[in-house]
Amino acid sequence: MTTVTTPTYTYDHLVTLEETNLVGNVYFTNYLRWQGHCRERFLGERAPGVLRALRGELALVTVDCHCAFFSELYAMDRVAIRMSLTASGEHQVGMGFAYYRTNSAVPELVARGGQTVACMRRTEQGMRPVPVPDELRAALAPYRSGT
Repeated sequence: MTTVTTPTYTYDHLVTLEETNLVGNVYFTNYLRWQGHCRERFLGERAPGVLRALRGELALVTVDCHCAFFSELYAMDRVAIRMSLTASGEHQVGMGFAYYRTNSAVPELVARGGQTVACMRRTEQGMRPVPVPDELRAALAPYRSGT
């Protein structure tokens, strides 16, 4: 039996005290913020033209976002957020996120999440769906999930 490993875009993050709550663990909304950070860094590195287009009429609208938690993270934990492409349609893309604590030699999966983004254009009549930009589609293609 062979194991297929999905290539991922990885955003490495060091948890700060600011991201924790009174109990000392990471407040849940930060996991969703990190999805955004990962996505934005991906755009900056792999699809800079799309990032520039966001200053104009293009909008990437998050239409779905979720996260399931398996283990707590704390201040000074190192976490790798690994993003993969889970779905691709004419106007939308789905991204999966796996959060790994990387403090030790063996990374520990601590959470898993995802989001769906719709590509829209700002018009005088409101937001209208547009095809996923070719640059974004090409940048995401190597990260397609096997599931």
